[in-house]
Amino acid sequence: MQKHVMSAFALAVVSLGAQAQSSLTVYGVADAGLVLEHGGEAGSVQKVSSGVGSSSRLGFKGREDLGDGTVLTFVLENGYSIDTGAAKQNGALFGRQALLCLSGAAGALSIGHQYTPFYKTLNNVADPFTTGLAGNAQNVFDDTTRVDNTVEYITPRVAGFSADVQYGFGESAGDRAKNRYIGASATYEQGPLTVVLAHQQRDNASATAHSRNTMLVGRYKFGDITGHLAHARNRDVYGNESHDSLAGFTVQLSGANHLIASYIDHHDSTTAQKHARQAALGFTHGLSRRTDLYAAYGHIRNSNGALFRVGTAADSGSGTTGINLGVRHVF
Repeated sequence: MQKHVMSAFALAVVSLGAQAQSSLTVYGVADAGLVLEHGGEAGSVQKVSSGVGSSSRLGFKGREDLGDGTVLTFVLENGYSIDTGAAKQNGALFGRQALLCLSGAAGALSIGHQYTPFYKTLNNVADPFTTGLAGNAQNVFDDTTRVDNTVEYITPRVAGFSADVQYGFGESAGDRAKNRYIGASATYEQGPLTVVLAHQQRDNASATAHSRNTMLVGRYKFGDITGHLAHARNRDVYGNESHDSLAGFTVQLSGANHLIASYIDHHDSTTAQKHARQAALGFTHGLSRRTDLYAAYGHIRNSNGALFRVGTAADSGSGTTGINLGVRHVF
């Protein structure tokens, strides 16, 4: 009897130890604001919108320590509209992210529905607006945010250098190139300087052509001011080329206040010359560590029939001028 009691006690201790090495975090963003849009073909629009500064979301992140420095993590993230309660990403349960990742001294290997290296470079380094508000860089730059059926490997950081490589399976019978995605980025980060080179290629459904984007990004922190520069060269599936350039800054003001601004130039290299320019200004005021107020203005000047629109983090927009005012809570 004593032997069985001791065995049960030992099993309980082992179970408690395993639980102590595992964790589950529930997190999210609740973002709602007023959006005014002008310059659209159907006229001006005034609306209450969700995901203006950051897309509203509810996520679950789990972690288990497997020993010897190896960690298993998973992320399941749902997008929703706080103004209507409806699901985003065409109603997908975890349409923002769904992945498993093994990480250790040799780097991180993940599989699932994931952000692309190109998007992460644009969002995390290039864009002062972090692809949100009326100044959103994805109003003009490529908007491939995430891809299904991907395998991704991120190297450890060595002497400031790291790399991110991603392959998205097209999963089409008879030809692996159909609907395939290939993306990669190389980063150098040391002190106040960050430089990233990112590239992506997407094959069409018949594997007869592909689009591609290559972007070089630089970010430098001068005390309370952070400068952002980016240049992208694009080619669509028809072989048409264009260039996108961004210059912007973020200024940390007194307290928890930030001023952000950017200017984007889209140069169409085809004979159509469908150029566009976007200028944007934003301001955020922190009410607490998790909650802030925001205001932003963005305007796009289209030329020769270009159709770029001023959107937000979760909405592509309907006009060439956008004004935002809202609140964001991170939990």
